[in-house]
Amino acid sequence: MTKHAVPELFPTTVVGSLPRPLWLKELFDEIHEGKVPERERERLLDMAVPFALALHESAGVDVISDGEWRRFSYVAVITDVATGFSRELSGDKRDGKYWHTVTGEVKPGDPRVLVNHARFAIERAARPVKVALPSPYLLSVRMWDEGMSGGAYPTRQAFADAIVPVIRAQAIALAEAGVHTIQIDDPHLCLFVDPQVRAKYPDADAEAMHCVSLINRAFEGVRGAVKAVHLCRRNKGRKGWVGEGSYDAIMPQLCALDVDQLMMEFTIPAAGDTRCLQALPESVRIGLGCVDCRGEVIDSPETIVARVEHAMQHVDKKRIVLAPDCGFAPGNAADIPVDEAYQKLRNMALAAEMLRQKHG
Repeated sequence: MTKHAVPELFPTTVVGSLPRPLWLKELFDEIHEGKVPERERERLLDMAVPFALALHESAGVDVISDGEWRRFSYVAVITDVATGFSRELSGDKRDGKYWHTVTGEVKPGDPRVLVNHARFAIERAARPVKVALPSPYLLSVRMWDEGMSGGAYPTRQAFADAIVPVIRAQAIALAEAGVHTIQIDDPHLCLFVDPQVRAKYPDADAEAMHCVSLINRAFEGVRGAVKAVHLCRRNKGRKGWVGEGSYDAIMPQLCALDVDQLMMEFTIPAAGDTRCLQALPESVRIGLGCVDCRGEVIDSPETIVARVEHAMQHVDKKRIVLAPDCGFAPGNAADIPVDEAYQKLRNMALAAEMLRQKHG
């Protein structure tokens, strides 16, 4: 299969997840209730993923994902490649929902799981493929509980250190399998833009730099793939976001990231202005969030072009990659219609064509 060449100017990509049709949401519910045998689950997902690939390609996106349709969530995917986690009802702390929590020593699971999923997508896609992994810091915030996890890891930091080699091994294996872009998702790093979040820490800057250190360690040894980090102020779908504030508050930390690309949201008012991009190293490309992934409004190609041109006042056009602000469905229950996501991605690709014609 001849692979689509990624344009040098104004390429397009996604953050990762696509909305799931109702039948796929129900399938995941049945999987976690133990009603679907593993072989049957894989057979059904093998039929679902090509649809996600086709949607991206039909929309005209240059670097695509499998929609993360094999994952219960972008965080819980770690339980597919490591052991030591329990899925239990966590009470008031987690709003009475089931969450994965580390309760034992973290050990690498089957190292082939995500690689096999990536190869499945690569073999069927005519476009380069991106795969996202959760950051060690994100996992430590979401999966460590003092009461339930303390016996295995007395501190959150100890658990984060233990998970770094697992993430690193997966990133290296994915790069060797031919994945174009390996992205580490870390919305919690981005939450340090918010004064209310920063106030919870004795030294917010040091905590954010600790997060950066974990990401850099997780990317050590990765060769032959674009290394990206996704930043957002949490994605609550139609309910909006969590953190508010400009990236200026964490710019020293962002400059310390040893990566090729930063995926940054800018369509929401809480994100501030693109002027902050001037402070980033010139070697870093900007995955410019120029498409709203949360609200019902479908941005026109002209609107997207205007957002990109505004960013071009502060960063060279050759460094800009067009992308939505976030994934459309970071969790299994996200309620964004899949056709809405297609229209938004299609308009993003049309905007990129307009930009290339105008500024090429």
